[in-house]
Amino acid sequence: MEDERTKSADRYLESLKQDERGKLKIYIGMSAGVGKTYRMLQDAHAMLKSGTNVKIGFVETHNRKETEMLLEGLPVLPRREVFYKGKQLEELDVNSILILHPEWVIVDELAHSNIPGSRNEKRFQDVIEILNAGINVVTAVNIQHIESINDEVRKITGIEVKERVPDSFLRLADEVVNIDLTSAELITRLKEGKIYDKAKVTQALNNFFKAEQILQLRELALKEVASQVERKVESEVEKPKQWRHEKFLACISSNHEKAKKIIRKTSRLANYYNSDWFVLYVQNPSESFDKIPLDKQRHLLNNFQLANELGAEVIQVQIGNEAVSSVNKSSDKVTKAKSASLAETIAEVIVERGITTVCIGKPTTGIFERIFKTDILSRIFKVLSEKDVDLVVLS
Repeated sequence: MEDERTKSADRYLESLKQDERGKLKIYIGMSAGVGKTYRMLQDAHAMLKSGTNVKIGFVETHNRKETEMLLEGLPVLPRREVFYKGKQLEELDVNSILILHPEWVIVDELAHSNIPGSRNEKRFQDVIEILNAGINVVTAVNIQHIESINDEVRKITGIEVKERVPDSFLRLADEVVNIDLTSAELITRLKEGKIYDKAKVTQALNNFFKAEQILQLRELALKEVASQVERKVESEVEKPKQWRHEKFLACISSNHEKAKKIIRKTSRLANYYNSDWFVLYVQNPSESFDKIPLDKQRHLLNNFQLANELGAEVIQVQIGNEAVSSVNKSSDKVTKAKSASLAETIAEVIVERGITTVCIGKPTTGIFERIFKTDILSRIFKVLSEKDVDLVVLS
């Protein structure tokens, strides 16, 4: 009963925060050229016509004539000019937006990295600042810039996308809209010179704009928007009392590549279910920071940071070492503790955090052998069975 009252109070406080914060609408597309910016400018014209105070904070037309024509008649705010590495560059002027305080502002190129020395490192952080000031924002992003599917995008395109937006930002959205085209329609637009200059068309067709790649990116975009709709239903539609609230636990090792994949895939699952999730790292004596190589330490800390950015709480547990004080650092979402064994650690976390699904990486033969030679597996399965917890093995 006490838990219900606490959850009810938390929901009420969250609703108050949301009332104070501006509304966020995000357009998601499978690639450049699908019409995200065009649609945002159409929204701006509709708002202006209805008497809404709307400003164009930052829009990148990429010299597309149809898009440039839509800018006519709209109140475009001056950009902040910055001199960097011998070039005059332009950035979103957050100060102007905060001072003018329009009801709505259009901000393009969400995944953009700001010039070093800017008040925020990333444009999505600029948008958060604007939202926190009570200003509504319409923005846009391509599917390949979403953090948790970075690995999938690289497999599809062969390209490592450097500018990324954390999934936690998408969860702030009040509305997520997919701007969709078939691969044939998109390629036709490309060939007609409506996306890039015609001199770049052949290169684009041989690289990013291959039909099979576009189709796969389209699938990712559709799934992402469907996931966001599921999240909204989960948070806003009342469920029966017996409905189980999912909580995910990702178990990672110091193998940074495997850990990164587990973190991203668990993030996708947690985001789909609009769930809390945790990342558990169990440190053996041989992996203490005075013994582990510096490059391995760096990769491990980077994975902790990635998990935090994606909305997880990181739990670090040392086994076989001297006692370590239990500390819950809410600022960086890291909890440190001590434990006697791997099985005991997983069991304790499952019980304490109310975990419903444990996610692990595909074990190597060596790990399977080590598990079966001990009672770790049976003890873990006992807890999973008693607590009705699912186990997911991620490829």
